[in-house]
Amino acid sequence: MTETSSRATDRSGAAVGVACVTQDRPGDVDTLIDALRSQTDPVASLSLVDAGRAPLDEERLRERIGGAFELHYRRSVANLGGAGGFALAILTALSTGAKQVWLMDDDAHPEDPDCLRVLRAAAEQRGLAVVSPLIVAPQDHELLAFPFRLEGGITHRRADLVLLGFLDSYANFFNGALVDESVFFTVGLPDLKLFLRGDEVDFLVRLRRSGLPFGTVTTTAVSHPPGWEEEHVVVPGRLQVLIPPGDFKQRHFFRNRGYVSWHYKRVVQLGADAIGYPAHYLKNRDIAGLLRWARLYTDGMRGRGFGGPR
Repeated sequence: MTETSSRATDRSGAAVGVACVTQDRPGDVDTLIDALRSQTDPVASLSLVDAGRAPLDEERLRERIGGAFELHYRRSVANLGGAGGFALAILTALSTGAKQVWLMDDDAHPEDPDCLRVLRAAAEQRGLAVVSPLIVAPQDHELLAFPFRLEGGITHRRADLVLLGFLDSYANFFNGALVDESVFFTVGLPDLKLFLRGDEVDFLVRLRRSGLPFGTVTTTAVSHPPGWEEEHVVVPGRLQVLIPPGDFKQRHFFRNRGYVSWHYKRVVQLGADAIGYPAHYLKNRDIAGLLRWARLYTDGMRGRGFGGPR
């Protein structure tokens, strides 16, 4: 163990390794590094998997870190997707001594210096295997980056959740979740087959089935670009569908959603999708879109159509 990681372990009780995947976002990585350096509970290391078209300047990254924590840089010439990239980053963090892994997207960063301290305190006090912060929009920290279902409705208001203090059995994994090392030996790693857009939901379902305690602390947050443009309202405040931009993301998302919903027999999700997506496409008179969604979704249900970035 190096002097840097030893200091982080001694002051925080256990080494926290950040696992991050990046692809052509050097400015966002700089922002993340600065936010990690400012944490009142120090991190021991950053395991960074770089799948960009051009590699990041590793020496410059180390200069920016300034010895605050170790950098474990892994260049991937293959596009492993979010699932494979995070699996590699997690394994790198574990193999280099992390006892807790802080999962972080490259375009996400802790909102304030106390984020890690709050997460670790909650994990210890509540006996949590996984603890997550809220995810807020960088342009307005009072708005959630992703929709949250509350009392039968859908909200984006941070204030609606803050007063609750803690959300049991709910987490956003790849945007700030702090995960005990034991979770990966119990639940496994993100499923490489899912590649992107669906691997996080798959991991969530497996975690729930394991019985390990987890949840979200509403008093701290990670900033991440919102997915508002992907939300398409079917019934205002009650039902909406998600449609990512572009053919590539849609193909993976629809297939993976069908796979995860059917594989784990998520009856409520299957029902909502069977109503929501046809209603959306029919309302917009997009028969071609409806047929494409149905084909990809049923391919996923049948376990077909996988194959990474191809």
